[in-house]
Amino acid sequence: MNYIGSKYSLLDFIDKAIKSIVGDDLSQLVFCDLFAGTGIVGRHFKTQVRKVISNDIEYYSYVLNRNYIGNHKDFEGKDEYINKLNSLEGIEDGFIYTQYCFGGGNNRQYFSDENGKKIDAIRTTIENWKINGDISDDIYYFLICSLIECADKIANTASVYGAFLKHLKKSAQKKLVMQPAYFQLNCNEHEVYKQDANQLIKQIKGDILYLDPPYNARQYGANYHLLNTIAEYKPFVPKGKTGLREYNKSNYCSKAGVQKSFENLIRDAQFKYIVLSYNNEGLMPVETIKHIMSKYGQYQVFQKEYQRFRADKKENRNHLADSTVEYLHILTK
Repeated sequence: MNYIGSKYSLLDFIDKAIKSIVGDDLSQLVFCDLFAGTGIVGRHFKTQVRKVISNDIEYYSYVLNRNYIGNHKDFEGKDEYINKLNSLEGIEDGFIYTQYCFGGGNNRQYFSDENGKKIDAIRTTIENWKINGDISDDIYYFLICSLIECADKIANTASVYGAFLKHLKKSAQKKLVMQPAYFQLNCNEHEVYKQDANQLIKQIKGDILYLDPPYNARQYGANYHLLNTIAEYKPFVPKGKTGLREYNKSNYCSKAGVQKSFENLIRDAQFKYIVLSYNNEGLMPVETIKHIMSKYGQYQVFQKEYQRFRADKKENRNHLADSTVEYLHILTK
């Protein structure tokens, strides 16, 4: 998935920085990814540590991590279920088609009509399998995760779901084809949560706490609202031209609230090592982060320049630079 703030290209940098402080052998340690997003960092460390604790307040993120982190044992029939879903005919009375496709009558075009109908057919079938007891929770989240990722590939947007494009782009004209969201197998059980980070931190403990909170005013619940809609698949009345739903508003996206929330999080964390990913375009300056973290132990910082995420035209950007600097602030409590 194209995802704001994705750390996929920075995994090697993160891995080396953490191991330079903690050591190379993480096999007995508990690693927590508290603002997990797509779960790419937790997935990187999943087979290296004793346990991953993954959390994100957005439901689409919970689904992704419930599959990629929570699922760790193989089960039969994965490909068979995918094939059955691919063979389905689209339906015309589903929520995605009627609300988010042009032919549905609401003048929204997040998906082609054909793909919207197919998403509805697949999502309805998965839910019916679950209700009827035909599939386990593990398979349920595996299938919804697969649908979310495949639907995202043919969405008619400029990477995020704040708006749709007026005309179907080439990738949105392709037919939806379900591909399995395979997960890493290992012998360890992991934990996946959907909670407010500042509340969950009081209930968990471990060794390495990785923090990748929102760093600017863009709310993830608004930018990825349609993924939540597909994941939850519960009816509501979409608002406005873009069909927005009610969404979570994070203090980490608020200049007035971010510093207090961040310090409370650091204070309450029951982890020896705390690692914060944050870039030079964030609401909190480097010196503010250093000041807060240094109160609670030994502070160090690493940095790396990399290509910034772009989902808009250059003339519309607040930050015109093509690259940004990622900081890894590390606290040993």
